[in-house]
Amino acid sequence: MIDSRLHVLRTFGTCGTVSATAELTGYSPSAVSAQLREYQRALGMKLLVKDGRGLRLTSTGRYLVERSDELIEQWEHIRASALSAGEQTPTDFGIGGFSTAASNLLAPLAAHMKRTKPEVHVRVVEAPPARCFELLVAERIDLAVVIAMQADVQVDDDPRFEQIILLNDPLDVIVSSEHPVAGRSSVTLNELAREDWITDAPGSSYRSLFTAAFTAVGITPRITHEIAEWETSIALVEAGVGIGLMPRLVSLESVRDVVRVQIAGDHVPTRRIVAAMRAGSLKSPLIRDSLSHLRDTARMILGTRLEQER
Repeated sequence: MIDSRLHVLRTFGTCGTVSATAELTGYSPSAVSAQLREYQRALGMKLLVKDGRGLRLTSTGRYLVERSDELIEQWEHIRASALSAGEQTPTDFGIGGFSTAASNLLAPLAAHMKRTKPEVHVRVVEAPPARCFELLVAERIDLAVVIAMQADVQVDDDPRFEQIILLNDPLDVIVSSEHPVAGRSSVTLNELAREDWITDAPGSSYRSLFTAAFTAVGITPRITHEIAEWETSIALVEAGVGIGLMPRLVSLESVRDVVRVQIAGDHVPTRRIVAAMRAGSLKSPLIRDSLSHLRDTARMILGTRLEQER
């Protein structure tokens, strides 16, 4: 078992402040400070120094945190292998993800585990990708579902995590039920070149995906509305003041007067959704079972969404 004080130090190294470390780990700020001081004394090393009103890692502290990645990975591998060998499951299991994943993928997974593994206490956390990776480091969650290549976090080469592709989520066009293409099964982006578009603000991952889709077909879309929430975008589409792109994972079943139309052509915009976990934990029985259930759920949603909403 890894010393809990090392987990606190690693979490501090990730988020940079005692208060953020306390919030992530569930300890009080005073308890975090005490654990960090005790760990320094136990190791006989200066791990932190004052930095203004806060603290920062020394070069020794940074080195220890970086090299501990290997130790944590080995421990995760040993723990996962031991659970598999004994056909046991952990008593607690945390899963996290962005809002669409939480409602469409994680909620069904939590319900499945409640039915099949009632002895496991499952916690679902809705959070953006950067927060999910911090929670993984702090061991508050064990599995995260995130959109690959988010603008606010890049962890492809981070040795602390493993990532597995779950699905490629295609984007469809959403239009009002009165729109000329509303009754069609598919449409190309070229046919919609003169439309007023609704999308997210510049700098967001969704805006980057939106822009890349039109760049691929040589079109500069006319962006009229910049909206951050799906609900607001849907309301504007329903009002007939613009059209937008909507991931297929997002349901429109309860929405009136808005229609989803599949995009045709060689450059269908797609967002890649991945599952992330601490390095070394992939053999954990709960993680393996969860990945299988997430893939099955995603496959079912993508295969039936268009038909269900007609």
